[in-house]
Amino acid sequence: MRVALIAPLLESVPPKLYGGTERVVHNLALGLSGRGADVTVFASGDSNTAGELATVWPEALRLRHGNLHNPTAYQIRMLETVARRSGEFDLIHNHYDYPLLPLARMVSCPVLTTLHNSLDAPDVGAAFEMYADLPYVSISDSQRAPMPHLGWTATIQHGIDVNAFEARPVAGDYLAFLGRFSAEKGAHVAIEIARRAGIPLKLAAKVDEAYPEYYEREIKPKLDGRNVEYLGEITEKEKSEFLGGALALVNPIDWAEPFGLVMVEAMACGTPVLTRPVGSAPEVVREGVTGFLRSDPLALAKLVREAAALDRMAIRREVERKFSIERMTQEYLDVYRRLVRGYASWKTAGRGPGWRRPPFRHKSTHPGGVADHRRDLLHSVDGALDGDLQGIS
Repeated sequence: MRVALIAPLLESVPPKLYGGTERVVHNLALGLSGRGADVTVFASGDSNTAGELATVWPEALRLRHGNLHNPTAYQIRMLETVARRSGEFDLIHNHYDYPLLPLARMVSCPVLTTLHNSLDAPDVGAAFEMYADLPYVSISDSQRAPMPHLGWTATIQHGIDVNAFEARPVAGDYLAFLGRFSAEKGAHVAIEIARRAGIPLKLAAKVDEAYPEYYEREIKPKLDGRNVEYLGEITEKEKSEFLGGALALVNPIDWAEPFGLVMVEAMACGTPVLTRPVGSAPEVVREGVTGFLRSDPLALAKLVREAAALDRMAIRREVERKFSIERMTQEYLDVYRRLVRGYASWKTAGRGPGWRRPPFRHKSTHPGGVADHRRDLLHSVDGALDGDLQGIS
């Protein structure tokens, strides 16, 4: 199968520093290539991933000199670059969110979109209203809540290279926070939890350019280099040592987190997670096995010692079972094949009055319950339907 993966241009693939979506694209490219797929990754030119790299811009936009004034210009560049090569692929997999949705009306092969962001942001519904019939993948069942009407085909949780993380059987002597500094990520709450627990906290985080005042007001005054230490952004190679050496990851999110890759990365090191039961967290963290979920920061602080006593090798085994690249790849391949075969049938049958597009039934496994979704696999295509679909496996 010839698959195009579209990555955001903000970071390289894989990211050199902070970057969740780009890491997932890299892992999927590895998995698909390992299964014999012909993969092309559309990304920044400083990327280094499996398959063919189709350079859309020479370097990751966040690493460029000067501020990024108009990201739309680069999104349009990506749109045109992929459209020009669309005839080479059996399926295009969009990880660039809603700015790339118009691509599905421009090409003659299926376009699948995995949504990596929260869907409750202001105004985004105006875009999705126009493309509700397209096929989408959610990265958690909870992510769907603001837009249950979209053409959901599956929930596919992220997979990581588990072997890139070293599991440590003994708990460390500090708490860890890894992510970016913004109110919804809760670094200021992590500081309070560590203070109440009497355990040092190390923060490895990106200063969010959208909220610089948050860092200056809520974080910087509390840094003392001893009880609360800021390490800056760390590289992927440094992540395993940082997370593995921690007693627990403190992740007191205050928003509808779509997935939270850092929680899985910590658990791959055998490190338990202390988080709030919002967004995807109840789908990722198993209470009393891989961590604890509490709404009250004081309650999380009281559970630090219990977290230290959890079986770290059992935490690691949970990740090997549920969050591997192999599992993620297989689930995406299942969706790819259904989409491509359904598209070929649609092409053969034409758009006659007696033809109905095949449905896709997805049953949620989230304990909170998300209704079954029956959505069309295929989207309307206004252009010519002359894509080559030979040799599909």
